Amino acid sequence: MPAPPPNPLRSHALLPAASAGQRIGLMGGTFNPPHEGHAVCAVTALRRIELDQLWWMVTPGNPLKSGEGLPPLAERMAASQTLVTDPRIKITGFEESLGTPYTYATLQYLKHRMPGIDFVWVMGADNLAGFHRWRQWRAIADLVPIAVVDRPGWRHKALASPAAMALARFRIPEVEAKLLPGLSAPAWTFLSTRLSDASSTAIRTGSAGSNAQK
Repeated sequence: MPAPPPNPLRSHALLPAASAGQRIGLMGGTFNPPHEGHAVCAVTALRRIELDQLWWMVTPGNPLKSGEGLPPLAERMAASQTLVTDPRIKITGFEESLGTPYTYATLQYLKHRMPGIDFVWVMGADNLAGFHRWRQWRAIADLVPIAVVDRPGWRHKALASPAAMALARFRIPEVEAKLLPGLSAPAWTFLSTRLSDASSTAIRTGSAGSNAQK
């Protein structure tokens, strides 16, 4: 009896393949639902930092938010895949197997598992605005360089946030963004880009004009 065809969602739940020396961006979130703003963030980081890959990491849940009504992981991964146009962007749900929802634990795991990879954490400006509320946020900043991508209505709030102020001396100009993967953490930059008003919150509630990327 022939073997069943591989399940693409199951394969996407595995850790993506990578080679020593590669520059890989990590963009995590619940993506409930994923939208154009997420895609713009991913493509901007991929191109401006000259990454070899960007891992779009769909998480089981967000410890800062209620998980009520959160669609299954496989459903959010499939929806994310529909937005990907660059083969260097990999959709993965491997965090589910780690048993922890915290970014620091994920990054520790990856740094230990793949010591030859230059990882960069990628997040939207709205996330920088609340970064100081993340568990072990200072330890995250000490572990990998960070790229912050602009989002509508969030630039000033993000750059005036407690985390941005605390890390101000480690910020590099965005014209030097391609150097980020090779720098020792802490190091970060803020990337300007085409802005998309798309918002997961607005999509879920059926409203318009929200500036939040969540």
